[in-house]
Amino acid sequence: MMIQLGRWNDLTITRFTDHGAYVDGGETGEILMPRSYVKPEMRPGDEGHVFVYLDQEERLVATMEQPLAQVGEFAFLRVAWVNQFGAFLDWGLMKDLFVPFSEQKRKMVKGNTYLVHVHIDPETHRIVGSAKVDRYLESAPASYHKDREVDALIWQRTPLGYKAIVDNRYSGLIYDDQIYDELHTGDRLRAHVVQVRSDGKLDLSLQRLGKGRFRDFSETLLRKLQAAGGFLPFTDKTDAEAIAEHFQVSKKTFKRAVGTLYKQRRILIDDEGITLIGDE
Repeated sequence: MMIQLGRWNDLTITRFTDHGAYVDGGETGEILMPRSYVKPEMRPGDEGHVFVYLDQEERLVATMEQPLAQVGEFAFLRVAWVNQFGAFLDWGLMKDLFVPFSEQKRKMVKGNTYLVHVHIDPETHRIVGSAKVDRYLESAPASYHKDREVDALIWQRTPLGYKAIVDNRYSGLIYDDQIYDELHTGDRLRAHVVQVRSDGKLDLSLQRLGKGRFRDFSETLLRKLQAAGGFLPFTDKTDAEAIAEHFQVSKKTFKRAVGTLYKQRRILIDDEGITLIGDE
């Protein structure tokens, strides 16, 4: 068994000492889980879900603290302090994450937050961060088909929209005309693939594509009507901007959903708006 440094591991408790509990690290040997993480009900032979990293003395240690990122992941982290070697970022653990000057796009400032990639340095074998995130992004495979649901980390604003990191591996872009609500760098959300571009980057939408999008919003519109007491002052003549601001969808999606509910005889439409038909 090989432990995964900088990631969560399920390891068996072997023994207890005054310093804490030791867990079986396989070929690595026993790894200390400090006493502050030991629970009274723990017994030898129990399996613990622990995060393994290096302590201040560069010794392997197991913790139940929740890191803000694991090795291989991207995250926005705040600079806790800096010295002559680089910056140290708070990533939720007792020992801060080191980002050497060589891995900074610009000199990091204490208190500021930066997007970094967490990885193991091939030379020192230590867990470090890098703000030069582009080098850790891959080309998306063709298997990322249209309307596939993905995890997106909002990265930065561009003239075209927002760049996002998709599934902790790929670069994506959400165009302005696909955004109907306020976004901020650091937001994590679900998105849908529009296409894989020839350069291996992904175009994304915050809504489902095709018929599924209209079906989903039909149910949303129904709930909004119920919450509003059965009437909403929106019609097919309403400005697209007003619809986007209120419903966070395009006018096309709104009109299709209204049409669907009308055909199902669940709403009435007039010049003033749409009215929910009550249950008989």
